[in-house]
Amino acid sequence: MSDQATVLRELIERRPHVHAQSAVDAETTRACSVAITSGKGGVGKSNIALNVAIAIAEVGPRVCLVDANRGLGNIDLLCRLNGYWNLEHVLTGARSVPEICLKGPVGVTVIPGAHCINAGVDCPEAARTDILRQLDQIERTHDFVIIDTATGIHRQSCEFVTSADAAVVVTTPEPTSIADAYALLKSMSSSCGDRIHLLVNQARSSEQAQAVAERLAKTSRLFLRAEFAVLEPIPQDFHVCDAVVQRTPFLIHDPDCAATRAVRRLARRLVSSPPQPQRSSYFEGVWQRGVSRAA
Repeated sequence: MSDQATVLRELIERRPHVHAQSAVDAETTRACSVAITSGKGGVGKSNIALNVAIAIAEVGPRVCLVDANRGLGNIDLLCRLNGYWNLEHVLTGARSVPEICLKGPVGVTVIPGAHCINAGVDCPEAARTDILRQLDQIERTHDFVIIDTATGIHRQSCEFVTSADAAVVVTTPEPTSIADAYALLKSMSSSCGDRIHLLVNQARSSEQAQAVAERLAKTSRLFLRAEFAVLEPIPQDFHVCDAVVQRTPFLIHDPDCAATRAVRRLARRLVSSPPQPQRSSYFEGVWQRGVSRAA
């Protein structure tokens, strides 16, 4: 673990934009946005989003984790946080964005209830401007924004994915998960292009993960004329289940288990080669897509 941390810190030092920034710097830089999504539930998407955020934050970058699941989010449950106040209360004027932010493990900033940003498209112009200003400040004061999106191909979910600089589609080797992952890739291929990455979770072996990735890649090339990057898989690991029961991120619960090592390698890849920015503001992009959908 210490060797990996040393390598990651060296990567941070070679990338000035992920250092702690001065007030002037914060006005000219924005966070890289990475959406974690899946075709169906139960594939470990939220757990991956949480632990990737922690793995990045462990070595220096400031990370904001956005819980954009529709209905009941799980991020607060996975790390013993009280997520009663959420972005819906900001839309109603009951709370400000800083007041709903939770301090997660290793200083990760957690924003609960972000799915309801789509419900704010009809709010008054003054309120919209103020909320986007507050969310803009989040982007300016963090280096990475990791978004745990809702599952499936609903348009409201896709807005959180297509606005991001990179999209990670999580699947498991189960046939239903593979089929739903392909349906999601199909819906994303035209709008996300080469920003799509595939991540196989809970693989029993590297061979099994490779077979799943090759199957999806072949089908996508044949029917979608689309290519996507394949990330290193996260192996099946009983330590992950134990950590969930304890409501502790598995990076903290078992810092040297196989799943932890895989997630830290994924974090190193994101830090060393961050996605290229797609727009000036992630949250404004989500909002604008919601306006276009409602029009």
